[in-house]
Amino acid sequence: MLLAIDVGNSHTVSGVFDGDRLVAEWRLKSDRDRTGDELAIRYHSLFQIMGIDPMAITGFIVASVVPTLETAWLAYADRYLAGRLRAEPLAVNHTTRTGISVATDNPSEVGADRIVNSVAAWQRFAAPLIVIDFGTAITFDCVNAHREYVGGAILPGLGISLDALAARTAKLPRVDIDRPPASAIGRNTVDAIRSGLMIGTGGMVDRMTERLAVELAVDPESVHLIGTGGMAHLIAPYSNSLAVVDPHLTLRGLRIIYEMNRGHAG
Repeated sequence: MLLAIDVGNSHTVSGVFDGDRLVAEWRLKSDRDRTGDELAIRYHSLFQIMGIDPMAITGFIVASVVPTLETAWLAYADRYLAGRLRAEPLAVNHTTRTGISVATDNPSEVGADRIVNSVAAWQRFAAPLIVIDFGTAITFDCVNAHREYVGGAILPGLGISLDALAARTAKLPRVDIDRPPASAIGRNTVDAIRSGLMIGTGGMVDRMTERLAVELAVDPESVHLIGTGGMAHLIAPYSNSLAVVDPHLTLRGLRIIYEMNRGHAG
């Protein structure tokens, strides 16, 4: 079985694959001070709860945007999975064999999660394509018809926007957005914030998709668009263009990249 780890700034999503089947998934807060030993204590407890034998883990891959946690996860793999892995533990970066090339000004700046998402989407759809990840930041990632990752756009995520609004204003509250706005015209402060953030973000998705598709030289109505991340399902109903949401896109991409590199690791 394969243990795949997606370390984000706010949360770490991990999954165990048996072949191409995702058999377990966890979403925990990303604690930047955790050590490899602490990760072992926490995750082996989760394995036990789910009835997964840690001794059955024979593959390991991590994509991290937090350098200290990438180091901790590799330390975990080296200490607790050593001797059972069929390939060296793999940490994804811009030099990893993925099937697409990173054609940006500074490839080393591209987050591993953005590469992984692009690979997963490319395997599911034909390029050109756009991936939108609704995480701590909202990222748009573009792959052209030549299977080149050419960049995208980054803007504050929904949580950051809510926090900033509450922190920088005297009377606006921190609003829970797990409920939809009653209408675009908010008749109270809470619904007005929900409307602006959720309907407004949906409109932003449509406008950005149009602009990015033009620069990819593709019809905006035919470009392959896929959303992922913890907030994607909240925004998709307010977008005319975002019809496909895959909450497991990053984990699927990690499995694909692991399989591509298994015979080349080490």
